[in-house]
Amino acid sequence: MSTVQPVILGEMPSLSKLYVNAAAQAARRRLLGTHDAADLPAAGHEVRDVTVDVANLTAYQHLVGETASDVLPAGFLHALAFPVAMSVMNRDDFPLPLLGMIHLRNTVEQRAPVLFTDVLDIAASVAHLRGHRAGTQIDVIAEVRLSGASLPCWRGVSTYLAKGVFLPGIDKPTAPVQRQDFTAPDPTGVWQLGVDTGRAYAAVSGDFNPIHLSALSAKALGMRRSIAHGMYLASRALADVGPVRGDSFTWDVAFDAPVFLPSRVALEINTAQDAAGSWKRSDFVAWHPRTGRRHFSGSVSGL
Repeated sequence: MSTVQPVILGEMPSLSKLYVNAAAQAARRRLLGTHDAADLPAAGHEVRDVTVDVANLTAYQHLVGETASDVLPAGFLHALAFPVAMSVMNRDDFPLPLLGMIHLRNTVEQRAPVLFTDVLDIAASVAHLRGHRAGTQIDVIAEVRLSGASLPCWRGVSTYLAKGVFLPGIDKPTAPVQRQDFTAPDPTGVWQLGVDTGRAYAAVSGDFNPIHLSALSAKALGMRRSIAHGMYLASRALADVGPVRGDSFTWDVAFDAPVFLPSRVALEINTAQDAAGSWKRSDFVAWHPRTGRRHFSGSVSGL
């Protein structure tokens, strides 16, 4: 990537190995107390000549409700780049603990369509280490380019929070948090999510984080039940916006509260048009239909 020196990896990192290493790293840090630096890695990671498995793409499209197409969905590209992003956060010089990170926000620019036949280069780095009232947050930046190209077709920025981790030299925000009141509107759709939703998304994304897989594995990490992957929920909302979004768009999602499985999720999508009557933007919000608690919200806008 342009702002860091890339380390070229020989193959796509294994998420299962990364999670095991993260657990070992967390144990070492608890023992040695190494949360004492606020410096980010000077290097990013890159994997070149990545190809897509068609069966996996088809399974992903079916799971999130995307129309069958030769074009890779934006959420699929996030999942494709996720192991590279995770490998940067798994470095010994990464200052925050990988396990327990909370996904706060995701912003994607889909600048051009990517076909399943394209050969891709995928790069990731971290930036903008900053304070949060509950800990420290950071941006993880991933880019997907056509092999050998200089500019990305897809760019994603994921913001994560290391709750309870306060690094020296990183100031906590002093301004009060402005919380917007939320009143649940009439839904345009309701999703019924089974207890196996996390395992189904893990099978197509490779993200086998234990908090998503079963009540037993989630309880071992302090959760009362397993929770749905945030990017599964966001990708399903994007699919519900539909092909009206075209091939180039920005996709922004903010996560408020986890979806415990099994669950029902209510969703509202509002679409705005320009003066000529063409699609301009779709806003979406999802909440628990019984309690009215908001799970996430976001928008899709044309570039």
